[in-house]
Amino acid sequence: MNRKWLVIYMTGSLLTGAGGAYIGLNAFYKEKLEANTHTMEKGHANPLEKVETAYDLIYNNYVEKVDKEKLEEGAIKGMLSILDDPYSVYMDQDTAKQFDQALDPSFEGIGAEVTAEDGKIVIVAPIKDSPAEKAGVKPNDEIVKVDGQSVKGEDLYDVIKKIRGEKGSEVELEIVRSGLDNPINVTVTRDEVPQITVYSSIKREAGENIGYLQITSFSEETASEFDAALKALEKKGIAGLILDVRGNPGGLLTSVNHILEEFVTKQKPYVQIEHRDGQTEQYYSHLKNKKDYLVVVLVDKGSASASEILAGALKEAANYTLIGEKTFGKGTVQQAVPMDDGSKIKLTLFKWLTPDGNWIHKKGIQPNLEVEQTALYQTHPLQIKETLKKESNDEQVKYAQEILTSLGYRTDREDGYFSSQTETAVKAFQNQNGLRATGMIDQHTAAKLQNDVRTEMKKDENDIQLQTALRYIVK
Repeated sequence: MNRKWLVIYMTGSLLTGAGGAYIGLNAFYKEKLEANTHTMEKGHANPLEKVETAYDLIYNNYVEKVDKEKLEEGAIKGMLSILDDPYSVYMDQDTAKQFDQALDPSFEGIGAEVTAEDGKIVIVAPIKDSPAEKAGVKPNDEIVKVDGQSVKGEDLYDVIKKIRGEKGSEVELEIVRSGLDNPINVTVTRDEVPQITVYSSIKREAGENIGYLQITSFSEETASEFDAALKALEKKGIAGLILDVRGNPGGLLTSVNHILEEFVTKQKPYVQIEHRDGQTEQYYSHLKNKKDYLVVVLVDKGSASASEILAGALKEAANYTLIGEKTFGKGTVQQAVPMDDGSKIKLTLFKWLTPDGNWIHKKGIQPNLEVEQTALYQTHPLQIKETLKKESNDEQVKYAQEILTSLGYRTDREDGYFSSQTETAVKAFQNQNGLRATGMIDQHTAAKLQNDVRTEMKKDENDIQLQTALRYIVK
C-alpha cells in the first residue's frame, strides 16, 4: 500500500463541491500506522483466509458474472459499515479525485458540507455566500431526495456524486427540516465558490472600536489570512475582538492550532488527542500573556469539528465567552489513506478532547450565553410552481407569510391560508419594491422576497447574536 500521502482530515465529510481541508501526517502517526499494519500482517499465517474463500466462491461460482472491482469495493465497504461510524468511508477513484480537486483555491458545486448521521444525509453547514446558502439551505437539514430520487440507505459519497455537477447546472434537493410538518424542495444552481475564509471589519459600539473576524472554514491559507487581518485590526486600536465561527464546518487542524496559539496561554493545553488505547497527547502554545482586550466567540449549530476545537479551547483554556447556539458535535479525527489504484479510505483514528478533557462528540459545546436568532433567520425558501393568490392554502403560502412578517409587513395569520390581510401585505411589499401590485405571489415576487430576506440577514442591526457580543464587550 502506498502511504506517502497520508493525511489527517478534520471536517465531517467531503463537501459537495467544496474541499475538506487536510494536513500531512506527522512522523509519529505515520510510524504508528506502519507498526499497526505490520503487526496485523504478522499476527496470523493468513488472517484473511475466510474472506478470500468467500471472494473466490462468489467470483467463480455465482450464477451471474461478477465484476471483480465491485466485489473488492463491496468487501471494503462492508468492513467499514460494521464500524457504525459515518466518518469512516471508502472513496472510489472518481470520488477520491473529487476529494482532491475540492482542495483547490476555488471550486464548483453547491458549497455545503454534508455528513451521514444515524443513517441520514445531513447538511453540516452551507459556506458563506455559496449557492446553497443563497438557496436557503441550513445546518441540520436532512437530504431525502436528489433530483426526485430517494437517497435513503445510500452511501454518503454516492449521494455527494449526485449533488455535485458543473457550474450553471441545477440540482433539486428535497429536505426534511426540524419544525416543519412536510419536506421542502430547494433548487440550487451550482456555481464557482471561492475559498476566501477570513472576513474582517471594525464594528462601532458605545464609541469603541470592536474588531470582527469571521472564519468560514480552516483551509491552507486561513492562518496567513487571519494573521494579516488581526494585525490590521490591532493597528487601528480595538477594545475587543469577536471571532465568528458560525456555520464553519471545520478544516485544517494546523490552521486552527496556529490561531489558538495567538490566544491561549501555555498554562493549559488547547486540545488533547486521545488514542485507541486511552492515552492522550496534550498540545500547548508558547504564549505567556493573553491579549490586552476581551475576546468573544460566536457559535451556532453549523460550527463543527475544527471550529469546535477553537471554541472549546477559548472557553475552557482562555476563559473567553461563547455566544450563540450549541455547536454541531464532532469530536473525532480522520485520516485519508490512498490505495494503490487511486481510491481512498478515510478512517477515524483519534478522538479529540477539550482542554478540560471533555469529548463533545454528538453533544456539541454549550455557549456561555445562549442567544437564538430572530424569526428573520428562521424563514424557509419559497419554491413557487404556481402563482399564490387569495384563498390559496399550502405551505408555500405559510413560508411567504413568515417572510412578510419578518420583513415588517403585517399579516393576520401564518398558517398557510392566503387571507385578505395577506393579500394586503403582498401589495404593500410590491408597491415598496416597484413591482406590479397584484397582491399575488408569482415567481418574480417570491424571488424578491427571498432576496430581501438575505439582505436583511446580513445587516448587523438584525443579528441579535452579534449585537449581544458587541454589548458584552463594552459593558
